[in-house]
Amino acid sequence: MKTVTFTEFRKHASMLFSAVEDGETITVLRHGKPVAEISPPSQPDGLPSWKKPGLRLSIKGTELSSAILEERERENVL
Repeated sequence: MKTVTFTEFRKHASMLFSAVEDGETITVLRHGKPVAEISPPSQPDGLPSWKKPGLRLSIKGTELSSAILEERERENVL
């Protein structure tokens, strides 16, 4: 774990984020007290959540589009 001051973090943010990408955890100090801890994301497969496949929901019964078309046909008959 690496510890840096807030001023040092501002000056070298790009370099420090590169270290985080390599697995380093960084603690940022302000007036000598820790104010933030920056660490790599904890994802077992390494994929960001927005790249993971979404949930596919399915229900039993008539599809919604079919139900809407049937209802429209009934309205036209009346």
